[in-house]
Amino acid sequence: MTATVADDNVAVTRRVSVPRGYRFELVKLISQWRIRLLVLACWIAPALFVAAVSRQSTLPVDTLFGRWMHATGWAGPLVMLGFAGTWALPLLTSVVAGDVFASEDRLGTWRHLLVAVRSPRRIFAAKALASLTVILLLVVGLACSSTAGGVVAVGNQPLVGLDGHLLTSAAAAGEVLLAWVCVLAPTLALAAIGLLGSVTLGRSPMGLLLPMLVALAMQLAQMMPLPVAVRLALPNYAFIAWSGLFTSPAQLGPLLIGIVVGLLWAVTATVLAYALFVRRDFTNLTYDGSGRRAVTAGALPLLGLVAVTVAVVAAATGATGSGIEQDKVQRSVATAFAHLYRLQTEQLNRPDVTEAQLKATATCDKGSVKVAAEGPGNDWRCVISWHLPDVEAVGTAIYQLDVTPDGRFMADGDGPKEVNGYFLVRTPTGDAPNPLWQFDGNVDLLATPKG
Repeated sequence: MTATVADDNVAVTRRVSVPRGYRFELVKLISQWRIRLLVLACWIAPALFVAAVSRQSTLPVDTLFGRWMHATGWAGPLVMLGFAGTWALPLLTSVVAGDVFASEDRLGTWRHLLVAVRSPRRIFAAKALASLTVILLLVVGLACSSTAGGVVAVGNQPLVGLDGHLLTSAAAAGEVLLAWVCVLAPTLALAAIGLLGSVTLGRSPMGLLLPMLVALAMQLAQMMPLPVAVRLALPNYAFIAWSGLFTSPAQLGPLLIGIVVGLLWAVTATVLAYALFVRRDFTNLTYDGSGRRAVTAGALPLLGLVAVTVAVVAAATGATGSGIEQDKVQRSVATAFAHLYRLQTEQLNRPDVTEAQLKATATCDKGSVKVAAEGPGNDWRCVISWHLPDVEAVGTAIYQLDVTPDGRFMADGDGPKEVNGYFLVRTPTGDAPNPLWQFDGNVDLLATPKG
């Protein structure tokens, strides 16, 4: 790593710059068989998975956009994005960032590295940048591979959004790309947590597992009926909030907050890891991490960051409670129904009708006047009413709703059968279930009840 030039028996030692150290660390990472295997898997496996699932008769309808994988290739990368945010990206950040410093402890090579580079600061910068590069390479592979698999297997058709509106192929491509870019923020947060664990816990396997454990804890928290301010203050919320890109108008408030919080966590955890690394005593060859230091200098500052973020989000947005309220649910369900009714009308070759002509409204409750119509649950019931031009009778349809704590809902048609029952309709891509039978939607947790 050092360069010594002999000129008239005088040795001149040149400093190893950060770019040179970065290239060296990047080569070290890429030379590891598990990193090469991960790169290969991320660039090949998603395409095979999306193509295979798109050809199956049974689709993953419990996953966002899973029910549309037969209709358009743009649904595939979104299904993969949901899986990646839950499992793949935490695992990748653990393997790469969670081991980048700990590997030197296991091999006992810190002394050689310090003699060569002579600067803990440059070592930290080179290792952090190298791990970031590999993680970005893996994320790009997941996005490109799943997109290619979907488009090749199914085609470049328009995509139905979460509120039932139709996105053109070009618009769908742009939104899919933007969704993958948005999840880089929570991915960087997990990577920074991995760096922090790798620095503080040394050879302990807990450093390697830390991003996965933190991600799992935050996923469990997102499944609980937490106040919306607490939910948005967790750095993994952008893994969920990207769905707001696929409504019209886009639900950008929660997404932007999630991105800012994720980047804030990334910067804070990286700074903590840096401060601990440059103060480390590298003369101790038996260093095996410090649990106390991990708590006092790692966990406590991040917990304090959560508390401060909750207070700031609550004050800035005025958000209270779960954010899931009766008016919001009614508005979201009616909007999605109106858009999908037009889609069904087109598929059945009936006269076209606009959303303004339909004047669709929804009346939703939780099955009893004794139960407040707010918060998540699978006991929501909605009656939708609409009008058709030159028809005096008012159409009605019933839906059972399962609303999750993050605002996503799945509406299941409960009659009349000719409107929202199960039957097949002919589409340009083949026979497909009635679009009004079951559909997904999203409640904007930060929107005001009256819009």
